Amino acid sequence: MTRLLTIGLLLLATIISARAQMAVSHPPATPTKPNTEMVTPEAGGKPVARVNVTVLTDRDLLREMYAIFPYARQHNNGFPKAMEADIRAGALKMIVFEELVYQEALRRQLVVPPAKLERAVRDFKKQFSSPEEFNEFLKAECRGSQKVMRARITRSLLIDQLLTSEVSNRAVISLVQARAYAIQTISVLPKPNATSAQQKELRAKAEEALQQAKTTKDYEEFGVLAEKISEDDYRVMMGDRRAVDRAKLPPEVLKAAEALQPGQVSGLIPLEQGYTIIRLNAHIPAGLEKFEAVKDAIRKQLNKQKTEQLRSALNQRLRAHAKVEVL
Repeated sequence: MTRLLTIGLLLLATIISARAQMAVSHPPATPTKPNTEMVTPEAGGKPVARVNVTVLTDRDLLREMYAIFPYARQHNNGFPKAMEADIRAGALKMIVFEELVYQEALRRQLVVPPAKLERAVRDFKKQFSSPEEFNEFLKAECRGSQKVMRARITRSLLIDQLLTSEVSNRAVISLVQARAYAIQTISVLPKPNATSAQQKELRAKAEEALQQAKTTKDYEEFGVLAEKISEDDYRVMMGDRRAVDRAKLPPEVLKAAEALQPGQVSGLIPLEQGYTIIRLNAHIPAGLEKFEAVKDAIRKQLNKQKTEQLRSALNQRLRAHAKVEVL
């Protein structure tokens, strides 16, 4: 229901100014500075993507853009020009993913219990301050039809239901995991009995890998790069070694991990076998706080990381069996 309620609140904030927007699955973007140049996109129903036989339009895209950047309503529904392209790309990725999830829910023949749907409809209607405001929403977003509104609420509930099953319920982190370092790796390994010239080539290859790794912005980007260029066995898991007890880490890797903050990428770490690069996803700063004082925050951080991993894996699985076109 969280996503559904967010839909309503965002819509209420912008219907009067004739702009549409929808739910949020991304962390919201930050507010803009004064005098930032803004762009106000228009939406006329132009197709932007096709997921199997379903066409998504620029109206769907704009809704998600407002969800990612809710501060747009503070700027006459405009987006910062410097950020607009990234917001648009993220929104397109999200609406395609949610349509894939919805279609998978239908394929599995998931259903929303009538009582749950009625409760969701009642909760949704409570967000409107008057019948006139609700009718304005129906006219602007649902072609004046409560049947269309109920169908959209059902769609949101089915998406939530499948994501709860495939992501949320599987993203639980134990306290044992919370005590560990959560890292991803990209490794460059030497050939057996490598010559001096081959060792130099290996170093150059590792330096190039490091430059690419430093440009990644998050877990997924680092993971995609690991799948492409890493030479260790974890490349098939986006380089994700999950939670590793500090006692099991090589001294060189442990030293690098201790110097990083979550989300940072290390420099080249020379090992007996080649080089590795790590991205630290979570750790407990040594000597600063007792584990009991930080375990909830660390577990939450690891849970978020695992959720991202599961969502990415679900997206890849669904895309493998679907036809997705960006129009």
